Amino acid sequence: MTAALTIALDAMGGDHAPDMVIKGAAATLPRFPQTKFLMFGDAGQVEPLLRRYPVLKDRCELRHTAEKVAGDDKPSQALRRGRNTSMRLAIDAVANGEAQAVLSAGNTGALMAMAKFVLRTLPGIERPAIASFLPTMKGETVVLDLGANVECDAKNLVQFAVMGANLAHSALGRHRPRVGLLNVGVEDVKGHDEVRAAAELLRAVENPPFEFVGFVEGDDITKGETDVIVTDGFTGNIALKTAEGTAKLMAVLLRAAFQRSIFTKIGYLFASAGLSMLRDRMDPRFYNGGVLLGLNGIVVKSHGGTDDVGFGAALEVAIDMAQDRLIDRIKADFSGAFAESLATRQVAAAASDVPVDASARIS
Repeated sequence: MTAALTIALDAMGGDHAPDMVIKGAAATLPRFPQTKFLMFGDAGQVEPLLRRYPVLKDRCELRHTAEKVAGDDKPSQALRRGRNTSMRLAIDAVANGEAQAVLSAGNTGALMAMAKFVLRTLPGIERPAIASFLPTMKGETVVLDLGANVECDAKNLVQFAVMGANLAHSALGRHRPRVGLLNVGVEDVKGHDEVRAAAELLRAVENPPFEFVGFVEGDDITKGETDVIVTDGFTGNIALKTAEGTAKLMAVLLRAAFQRSIFTKIGYLFASAGLSMLRDRMDPRFYNGGVLLGLNGIVVKSHGGTDDVGFGAALEVAIDMAQDRLIDRIKADFSGAFAESLATRQVAAAASDVPVDASARIS
């Protein structure tokens, strides 16, 4: 029997909160009946909505707070003044053991700052990373970092690889995830020093908890040949926004193509079932849920502008990670034989650092 879980919800975070938070929780609960919710928000707004969903009656505890983090609050301001906000209280619930995960659609910078301050980073991890999922020809792939760290060294990238592999195991069911480093080419001499150094470490380390496939290029992301794509936050954020923009472009072009004439409109009628499947496959709501990896607790960030469907998808990610004990898995990887082998390789790599001809790195 699956153990009971408690998920802390920031009921006031997001453009359409608290309505979409409560709708998303109510829609998700029948698929995960062992789950309970600890909800933080303004009782005056939340209680009338909760009464509309009897399924939540005995599965949701509401704790009142009139304060919330605004979308335009700076992380430093939220950290100093937000101790009684719905976001902070939800994070505190994970820190004190009342909940196994926290989900918020609120201010991303504030969430990262608060979560890092309250939960701290896991042993062996220097920087948290933001990870999410992208659709591929064969399913989904985990991509990280998506913006938390603009610049990363080789050690950071290796840590991201370990965390991403564990996320792929928890959320996607990949028992030995295939991990690739995003680069400008697949040859060993391509890319900047940090990426090449990370690849050397990943190739040399003993008994990794994943399969390292080497370098992958941008057009490999959607092929589905890898379960985890690792990169720095600058590159990852651009890749994510490019993918989102391409999906929107495809939708616009398809719509325009089928509206060109009476014949194309008739063609749309015949193709509508397939186009509906395509729309669902590309719907960003179903890939909602950015995970703040590397913290001593499960923290999931929902897109602020999502609806109840998207919030429910992010909630499923949080539940999957909590059920699979993601934090314990990451801790084990950074305290066992793999961690010892990695530390040994890092010392050896530092002692024998040999520069490579820069002209070969991007040709």
